[in-house]
Amino acid sequence: MLWGAVLRAGDQALLSHHTAAELWRLSDAPSSSIHVSVPRQAGPLAAPGLVVHYSVRLAAARHPARLPPQTTLEETVLDLADLAGTAEDAVAWPIRACQRRLTTPDKIAGALKERNRVRWRRDIAEAITENRAGVQSPLELRYLRNVERKHGLPRGDRQMLAIRGSRRLYLDVRYSDYGVIVELDGVSAHPAQTRQHDAWRDNANTLAGNQTLRYGWVPVAYHACEVTIEVATLLRQRGWRGILRPCGKDCKVATLKVQPVTAGQIFSASRIRNPAQR
Repeated sequence: MLWGAVLRAGDQALLSHHTAAELWRLSDAPSSSIHVSVPRQAGPLAAPGLVVHYSVRLAAARHPARLPPQTTLEETVLDLADLAGTAEDAVAWPIRACQRRLTTPDKIAGALKERNRVRWRRDIAEAITENRAGVQSPLELRYLRNVERKHGLPRGDRQMLAIRGSRRLYLDVRYSDYGVIVELDGVSAHPAQTRQHDAWRDNANTLAGNQTLRYGWVPVAYHACEVTIEVATLLRQRGWRGILRPCGKDCKVATLKVQPVTAGQIFSASRIRNPAQR
């Protein structure tokens, strides 16, 4: 079927976008249609089951050896980022490609440089830079930017390997000097069936003398100031003497001082609703 799609689309056609992503094992969900890229001058092409994309740089995008003809991994990543409706969705593709060790940040940066027009270019370039520093997901990127950097928290270590008994685990963010760990539960990285593993990991960290704070997408994306106050509170209890800075005129950090934490002050995900549900 893939060969048939390429032959139907024309001599220079390539499998691309979601179909190429499947072939590269970048995407786990099969596409309902076959995606092909053809020269822009090829004109309209209508074929049942095909999604046609037009490109002026097929020769540069084609993998030199793989068959059926298809785009390189890096070109596939940028093609999918171009289709993304939000910056978060766009940066998820290069981060996933690097996380799965299908390519490297430098190779994606090289492909990015070769393209004159790239949607979300700045966001992708920043994500690539942060990936070199160990950021492994869009949620980690939001935490780094909106919680740590904007509010003056110390920079944590990313994806640190920890040995707990016979198990190996990776910690999302660890403030090593203070024994504080922040776990970030993106839906794709932490599905419901892994909650027991998360509980075991938190318990193991506590037994090792660390304290864990855990946040999902909504708190980090929509309540970064409150998350900052909680993280800073725990860091202060453990010896941090830094000064928080407001991220804007309405930032709650500007009006609330970090005080010793009490049970009633701990951030509860159950209290937070998605803004769309307010």
